[in-house]
Amino acid sequence: MQRFLNAGLGIAIALVIGALIMLAQGYDPLASYVALFQFSLGSPYALATTLKNAVPLVLTGLSATIAFASGPVNLGQPGQLILGALTATAGGLYLDLPPWLMIPVLALLALLGGALWSGLAALLRQIFQMSEFIVTLMLNIIADYFALWAITNPFKDVTAYSPMTPLIARSGWLPEFGDWNSAIVWMLGAVALMWFLYHRTRAGYEWRMGGQNSLFARLGGCPVNRNFVLVMLLTGALAGLAGGLLIMGGPHRFLRGLGANYAWDGVMIAIVAHNSLIGTFFYGLFFSAIQTGALGMELITDVPSEIALVLQGVLVLVIVASREALHKMVDWLAVRRRVADVSRAGDLPANVELPGRS
Repeated sequence: MQRFLNAGLGIAIALVIGALIMLAQGYDPLASYVALFQFSLGSPYALATTLKNAVPLVLTGLSATIAFASGPVNLGQPGQLILGALTATAGGLYLDLPPWLMIPVLALLALLGGALWSGLAALLRQIFQMSEFIVTLMLNIIADYFALWAITNPFKDVTAYSPMTPLIARSGWLPEFGDWNSAIVWMLGAVALMWFLYHRTRAGYEWRMGGQNSLFARLGGCPVNRNFVLVMLLTGALAGLAGGLLIMGGPHRFLRGLGANYAWDGVMIAIVAHNSLIGTFFYGLFFSAIQTGALGMELITDVPSEIALVLQGVLVLVIVASREALHKMVDWLAVRRRVADVSRAGDLPANVELPGRS
Protein backbone atom coordinates (compact mmCIF):
# COMPACT_ATOMS: atom_id res chain seq x y z
CA MET A 1 0.00 0.00 0.00
CA GLN A 2 2.83 2.36 0.89
CA ARG A 3 4.47 1.79 -2.50
CA PHE A 4 1.24 2.56 -4.33
CA LEU A 5 0.84 5.76 -2.29
CA ASN A 6 4.43 6.77 -3.00
CA ALA A 7 4.00 6.09 -6.72
CA GLY A 8 0.68 7.94 -6.92
CA LEU A 9 2.03 10.98 -5.10
CA GLY A 10 5.19 10.98 -7.20
CA ILE A 11 3.29 10.85 -10.49
CA ALA A 12 0.83 13.55 -9.37
CA ILE A 13 3.58 15.90 -8.17
CA ALA A 14 5.62 15.32 -11.35
CA LEU A 15 2.61 16.17 -13.52
CA VAL A 16 1.91 19.30 -11.47
CA ILE A 17 5.52 20.48 -11.74
CA GLY A 18 5.48 19.75 -15.47
CA ALA A 19 2.27 21.77 -15.79
CA LEU A 20 3.85 24.71 -13.95
CA ILE A 21 6.86 24.60 -16.27
CA MET A 22 4.57 24.60 -19.33
CA LEU A 23 2.55 27.49 -17.90
CA ALA A 24 5.73 29.47 -17.32
CA GLN A 25 6.64 28.91 -20.98
CA GLY A 26 3.19 30.00 -22.19
CA TYR A 27 1.78 26.57 -23.07
CA ASP A 28 -1.56 25.06 -22.09
CA PRO A 29 -0.71 22.13 -19.75
CA LEU A 30 -4.17 20.54 -19.89
CA ALA A 31 -4.22 20.40 -23.68
CA SER A 32 -0.63 19.16 -23.66
CA TYR A 33 -1.36 16.31 -21.28
CA VAL A 34 -4.49 15.35 -23.21
CA ALA A 35 -2.42 15.15 -26.40
CA LEU A 36 0.35 13.22 -24.64
CA PHE A 37 -1.90 10.48 -23.32
CA GLN A 38 -4.09 10.48 -26.43
CA PHE A 39 -1.06 9.62 -28.58
CA SER A 40 0.19 6.98 -26.12
CA LEU A 41 -2.99 5.35 -24.81
CA GLY A 42 -5.93 6.88 -26.69
CA SER A 43 -6.32 4.30 -29.46
CA PRO A 44 -5.46 0.65 -30.15
CA TYR A 45 -2.58 1.74 -32.39
CA ALA A 46 -1.24 4.17 -29.77
CA LEU A 47 -1.48 1.52 -27.04
CA ALA A 48 0.26 -1.05 -29.24
CA THR A 49 3.06 1.41 -29.97
CA THR A 50 3.47 2.23 -26.28
CA LEU A 51 3.65 -1.45 -25.34
CA LYS A 52 6.19 -2.17 -28.08
CA ASN A 53 8.35 0.78 -26.95
CA ALA A 54 8.10 -0.51 -23.38
CA VAL A 55 9.79 -3.82 -24.25
CA PRO A 56 13.45 -2.67 -23.96
CA LEU A 57 12.59 -0.43 -20.98
CA VAL A 58 10.99 -3.28 -19.04
CA LEU A 59 13.62 -5.89 -19.90
CA THR A 60 16.60 -3.69 -19.06
CA GLY A 61 14.70 -2.54 -15.96
CA LEU A 62 14.24 -6.18 -14.90
CA SER A 63 17.94 -6.73 -15.48
CA ALA A 64 18.89 -3.86 -13.19
CA THR A 65 16.22 -4.71 -10.61
CA ILE A 66 17.30 -8.34 -10.20
CA ALA A 67 20.96 -7.35 -10.04
CA PHE A 68 20.51 -4.60 -7.46
CA ALA A 69 18.15 -6.68 -5.30
CA SER A 70 20.54 -9.64 -5.35
CA GLY A 71 23.77 -7.81 -4.56
CA PRO A 72 25.72 -7.35 -7.83
CA VAL A 73 25.94 -3.78 -9.10
CA ASN A 74 25.47 -4.49 -12.79
CA LEU A 75 25.43 -1.20 -14.70
CA GLY A 76 26.34 -2.81 -18.00
CA GLN A 77 22.84 -2.96 -19.49
CA PRO A 78 23.72 -0.59 -22.39
CA GLY A 79 26.65 -2.74 -23.48
CA GLN A 80 24.80 -6.00 -22.90
CA LEU A 81 21.86 -4.73 -24.97
CA ILE A 82 24.23 -3.83 -27.80
CA LEU A 83 25.97 -7.23 -27.73
CA GLY A 84 22.61 -9.00 -27.67
CA ALA A 85 21.43 -6.98 -30.65
CA LEU A 86 24.69 -7.56 -32.53
CA THR A 87 24.72 -11.34 -32.02
CA ALA A 88 21.06 -11.57 -33.06
CA THR A 89 21.85 -9.51 -36.15
CA ALA A 90 24.81 -11.73 -37.06
CA GLY A 91 22.59 -14.78 -36.74
CA GLY A 92 19.91 -13.16 -38.86
CA LEU A 93 22.42 -12.37 -41.59
CA TYR A 94 24.09 -15.77 -41.85
CA LEU A 95 21.47 -18.32 -40.79
CA ASP A 96 18.71 -19.61 -43.05
CA LEU A 97 16.05 -21.34 -40.97
CA PRO A 98 12.25 -21.53 -41.01
CA PRO A 99 10.53 -18.86 -38.88
CA TRP A 100 9.40 -21.28 -36.14
CA LEU A 101 13.07 -22.11 -35.54
CA MET A 102 14.78 -18.89 -36.63
CA ILE A 103 13.08 -16.62 -34.09
CA PRO A 104 13.94 -18.76 -31.02
CA VAL A 105 17.51 -19.19 -32.28
CA LEU A 106 18.00 -15.43 -32.69
CA ALA A 107 16.48 -14.84 -29.25
CA LEU A 108 18.88 -17.42 -27.81
CA LEU A 109 21.82 -15.71 -29.54
CA ALA A 110 20.72 -12.39 -28.03
CA LEU A 111 20.52 -13.97 -24.57
CA LEU A 112 23.99 -15.47 -25.01
CA GLY A 113 25.46 -12.20 -26.27
CA GLY A 114 24.24 -10.26 -23.25
CA ALA A 115 25.27 -13.05 -20.84
CA LEU A 116 28.73 -13.20 -22.40
CA TRP A 117 29.28 -9.49 -21.79
CA SER A 118 28.06 -9.56 -18.19
CA GLY A 119 29.87 -12.85 -17.59
CA LEU A 120 33.14 -11.16 -18.47
CA ALA A 121 32.61 -8.70 -15.62
CA ALA A 122 31.68 -11.57 -13.28
CA LEU A 123 34.83 -13.46 -14.26
CA LEU A 124 37.06 -10.46 -13.55
CA ARG A 125 35.36 -10.06 -10.17
CA GLN A 126 35.91 -13.70 -9.24
CA ILE A 127 39.52 -13.93 -10.39
CA PHE A 128 40.93 -10.46 -9.71
CA GLN A 129 38.34 -9.01 -7.29
CA MET A 130 37.67 -6.20 -9.75
CA SER A 131 34.54 -4.19 -8.96
CA GLU A 132 31.70 -5.12 -11.30
CA PHE A 133 30.43 -1.55 -10.87
CA ILE A 134 33.50 -0.19 -12.69
CA VAL A 135 34.00 -3.09 -15.08
CA THR A 136 30.43 -3.08 -16.42
CA LEU A 137 30.59 0.68 -16.98
CA MET A 138 33.84 0.33 -18.92
CA LEU A 139 32.49 -2.59 -20.93
CA ASN A 140 29.64 -0.37 -22.10
CA ILE A 141 32.14 1.84 -23.92
CA ILE A 142 33.94 -1.16 -25.43
CA ALA A 143 30.66 -2.64 -26.64
CA ASP A 144 29.66 0.66 -28.23
CA TYR A 145 32.87 1.00 -30.21
CA PHE A 146 33.00 -2.71 -31.07
CA ALA A 147 29.49 -2.51 -32.53
CA LEU A 148 30.45 0.62 -34.49
CA TRP A 149 33.44 -1.21 -35.94
CA ALA A 150 31.28 -4.23 -36.80
CA ILE A 151 28.64 -2.24 -38.71
CA THR A 152 31.22 -0.17 -40.60
CA ASN A 153 33.39 -3.13 -41.63
CA PRO A 154 32.40 -6.82 -41.68
CA PHE A 155 28.62 -6.35 -41.37
CA LYS A 156 28.24 -3.08 -43.27
CA ASP A 157 25.46 -2.60 -45.79
CA VAL A 158 27.44 -1.31 -48.76
CA THR A 159 24.35 0.31 -50.25
CA ALA A 160 23.69 2.47 -47.18
CA TYR A 161 24.98 6.01 -46.66
CA SER A 162 25.49 5.61 -42.90
CA PRO A 163 26.82 2.73 -40.78
CA MET A 164 24.26 -0.07 -40.60
CA THR A 165 23.91 -3.73 -41.42
CA PRO A 166 21.74 -5.24 -44.16
CA LEU A 167 18.28 -6.45 -43.17
CA ILE A 168 18.25 -9.77 -41.34
CA ALA A 169 16.49 -12.72 -42.96
CA ARG A 170 12.74 -12.27 -43.19
CA SER A 171 12.24 -15.49 -41.22
CA GLY A 172 13.81 -13.74 -38.23
CA TRP A 173 11.25 -10.91 -38.11
CA LEU A 174 8.86 -11.08 -35.19
CA PRO A 175 5.30 -11.57 -36.44
CA GLU A 176 2.80 -8.75 -36.13
CA PHE A 177 -0.94 -9.08 -35.58
CA GLY A 178 -2.42 -5.89 -36.95
CA ASP A 179 -0.85 -3.09 -34.91
CA TRP A 180 0.46 -5.48 -32.24
CA ASN A 181 4.06 -6.68 -32.34
CA SER A 182 4.75 -10.07 -30.76
CA ALA A 183 7.74 -8.60 -28.89
CA ILE A 184 5.08 -7.66 -26.32
CA VAL A 185 4.43 -11.37 -25.70
CA TRP A 186 8.14 -11.96 -25.11
CA MET A 187 8.17 -9.08 -22.60
CA LEU A 188 5.16 -10.41 -20.69
CA GLY A 189 6.64 -13.90 -20.66
CA ALA A 190 9.95 -12.60 -19.32
CA VAL A 191 8.21 -10.64 -16.54
CA ALA A 192 6.15 -13.69 -15.48
CA LEU A 193 9.14 -16.04 -15.62
CA MET A 194 11.41 -13.69 -13.65
CA TRP A 195 8.73 -13.14 -11.01
CA PHE A 196 8.27 -16.88 -10.57
CA LEU A 197 12.02 -17.52 -10.50
CA TYR A 198 12.70 -14.75 -8.02
CA HIS A 199 9.79 -15.30 -5.64
CA ARG A 200 8.90 -19.00 -5.94
CA THR A 201 12.20 -20.88 -6.26
CA ARG A 202 15.07 -21.69 -3.94
CA ALA A 203 17.54 -19.90 -6.18
CA GLY A 204 15.46 -16.73 -6.07
CA TYR A 205 15.27 -16.94 -2.27
CA GLU A 206 19.06 -17.27 -2.05
CA TRP A 207 19.51 -14.31 -4.38
CA ARG A 208 17.18 -12.15 -2.29
CA MET A 209 18.93 -13.14 0.92
CA GLY A 210 22.31 -12.41 -0.63
CA GLY A 211 21.12 -8.96 -1.65
CA GLN A 212 19.75 -8.14 1.80
CA ASN A 213 22.62 -9.54 3.86
CA SER A 214 25.45 -11.38 2.14
CA LEU A 215 27.08 -12.43 5.45
CA PHE A 216 23.82 -13.96 6.69
CA ALA A 217 23.40 -15.75 3.34
CA ARG A 218 26.95 -17.12 3.48
CA LEU A 219 26.59 -18.32 7.08
CA GLY A 220 23.25 -19.88 6.17
CA GLY A 221 24.92 -22.05 3.55
CA CYS A 222 24.10 -20.12 0.39
CA PRO A 223 26.77 -20.38 -2.36
CA VAL A 224 27.29 -16.62 -2.53
CA ASN A 225 30.02 -16.63 -5.17
CA ARG A 226 28.12 -18.98 -7.46
CA ASN A 227 24.95 -16.96 -7.03
CA PHE A 228 26.86 -13.79 -7.91
CA VAL A 229 27.93 -15.31 -11.22
CA LEU A 230 24.45 -16.68 -11.95
CA VAL A 231 22.79 -13.32 -11.28
CA MET A 232 25.29 -11.51 -13.49
CA LEU A 233 24.70 -13.99 -16.32
CA LEU A 234 20.92 -13.81 -15.94
CA THR A 235 20.76 -10.02 -15.85
CA GLY A 236 23.11 -9.73 -18.80
CA ALA A 237 20.93 -12.19 -20.73
CA LEU A 238 17.82 -10.09 -20.04
CA ALA A 239 19.50 -6.95 -21.37
CA GLY A 240 20.76 -8.92 -24.37
CA LEU A 241 17.25 -10.17 -25.07
CA ALA A 242 16.07 -6.55 -25.09
CA GLY A 243 18.59 -5.84 -27.84
CA GLY A 244 17.62 -8.92 -29.82
CA LEU A 245 13.92 -8.04 -29.70
CA LEU A 246 14.75 -4.51 -30.87
CA ILE A 247 16.30 -6.03 -33.99
CA MET A 248 13.67 -8.69 -34.64
CA GLY A 249 10.75 -6.39 -33.92
CA GLY A 250 12.02 -3.63 -36.19
CA PRO A 251 14.03 -2.02 -37.79
CA HIS A 252 15.32 -5.57 -38.55
CA ARG A 253 18.88 -4.35 -38.87
CA PHE A 254 21.56 -2.92 -36.59
CA LEU A 255 21.72 0.85 -36.92
CA ARG A 256 24.24 3.22 -35.40
CA GLY A 257 22.87 4.46 -32.09
CA LEU A 258 20.52 1.49 -31.72
CA GLY A 259 18.94 1.37 -28.31
CA ALA A 260 19.38 5.09 -27.64
CA ASN A 261 18.91 5.57 -23.88
CA TYR A 262 16.67 2.54 -23.37
CA ALA A 263 19.13 0.76 -21.09
CA TRP A 264 19.88 3.78 -18.89
CA ASP A 265 16.16 4.46 -18.65
CA GLY A 266 15.77 0.84 -17.54
CA VAL A 267 18.31 1.39 -14.74
CA MET A 268 16.42 4.53 -13.72
CA ILE A 269 13.14 2.59 -13.72
CA ALA A 270 14.65 -0.06 -11.44
CA ILE A 271 15.70 2.64 -8.97
CA VAL A 272 12.26 4.27 -9.03
CA ALA A 273 10.57 0.87 -8.60
CA HIS A 274 12.76 0.19 -5.53
CA ASN A 275 13.83 -3.15 -6.99
CA SER A 276 10.26 -4.44 -7.34
CA LEU A 277 9.74 -6.66 -10.38
CA ILE A 278 6.06 -5.77 -10.76
CA GLY A 279 6.85 -2.11 -10.05
CA THR A 280 9.50 -2.20 -12.76
CA PHE A 281 6.93 -3.50 -15.23
CA PHE A 282 4.37 -0.79 -14.50
CA TYR A 283 6.91 2.05 -14.34
CA GLY A 284 8.31 0.80 -17.66
CA LEU A 285 4.85 1.11 -19.18
CA PHE A 286 4.39 4.59 -17.70
CA PHE A 287 7.76 5.86 -18.93
CA SER A 288 7.02 4.39 -22.36
CA ALA A 289 3.66 6.20 -22.42
CA ILE A 290 5.38 9.51 -21.66
CA GLN A 291 8.08 8.99 -24.29
CA THR A 292 5.64 7.75 -26.95
CA GLY A 293 3.10 10.50 -26.34
CA ALA A 294 5.70 13.27 -26.27
CA LEU A 295 5.99 13.32 -30.05
CA GLY A 296 2.23 13.63 -30.46
CA MET A 297 2.14 16.36 -27.84
CA GLU A 298 4.76 18.32 -29.77
CA LEU A 299 2.83 17.82 -33.01
CA ILE A 300 -0.53 19.00 -31.61
CA THR A 301 0.39 21.66 -29.04
CA ASP A 302 3.92 22.74 -30.08
CA VAL A 303 5.20 21.84 -26.61
CA PRO A 304 8.79 20.53 -27.09
CA SER A 305 9.02 16.76 -26.74
CA GLU A 306 11.90 17.31 -24.30
CA ILE A 307 9.24 18.03 -21.66
CA ALA A 308 9.01 14.22 -21.39
CA LEU A 309 12.59 14.19 -20.10
CA VAL A 310 11.64 16.82 -17.54
CA LEU A 311 8.68 14.72 -16.39
CA GLN A 312 10.87 11.63 -16.08
CA GLY A 313 13.53 13.50 -14.11
CA VAL A 314 11.03 15.08 -11.76
CA LEU A 315 9.27 11.75 -11.27
CA VAL A 316 12.51 10.04 -10.28
CA LEU A 317 13.52 12.83 -7.90
CA VAL A 318 10.12 13.05 -6.22
CA ILE A 319 9.60 9.31 -5.73
CA VAL A 320 13.13 8.52 -4.58
CA ALA A 321 13.36 11.58 -2.33
CA SER A 322 9.94 11.08 -0.76
CA ARG A 323 10.26 7.32 -0.25
CA GLU A 324 12.18 7.54 3.03
CA ALA A 325 10.11 10.47 4.31
CA LEU A 326 6.88 8.60 3.55
CA HIS A 327 8.23 5.48 5.23
CA LYS A 328 9.03 7.43 8.41
CA MET A 329 5.64 9.13 8.37
CA VAL A 330 3.80 5.80 8.06
CA ASP A 331 5.85 4.35 10.92
CA TRP A 332 5.19 7.43 13.06
CA LEU A 333 1.44 7.20 12.45
CA ALA A 334 1.44 3.47 13.23
CA VAL A 335 3.29 4.02 16.53
CA ARG A 336 1.02 6.90 17.48
CA ARG A 337 -2.09 4.82 16.73
CA ARG A 338 -0.74 1.88 18.73
CA VAL A 339 0.13 4.04 21.72
CA ALA A 340 -3.33 5.65 21.58
CA ASP A 341 -4.98 2.21 21.56
CA VAL A 342 -2.94 1.08 24.54
CA SER A 343 -3.69 4.33 26.39
CA ARG A 344 -7.43 3.92 25.86
CA ALA A 345 -7.20 0.38 27.19
CA GLY A 346 -5.76 1.76 30.40
CA ASP A 347 -2.45 -0.12 30.17
CA LEU A 348 -0.26 2.93 29.56
CA PRO A 349 1.37 4.78 32.50
CA ALA A 350 -0.01 8.27 32.95
CA ASN A 351 3.37 9.94 32.49
CA VAL A 352 3.89 8.52 28.94
CA GLU A 353 3.12 11.07 26.25
CA LEU A 354 1.83 10.27 22.75
CA PRO A 355 4.17 11.04 19.83
CA GLY A 356 3.78 14.62 18.69
CA ARG A 357 2.59 16.04 22.01
CA SER A 358 4.62 18.69 23.78
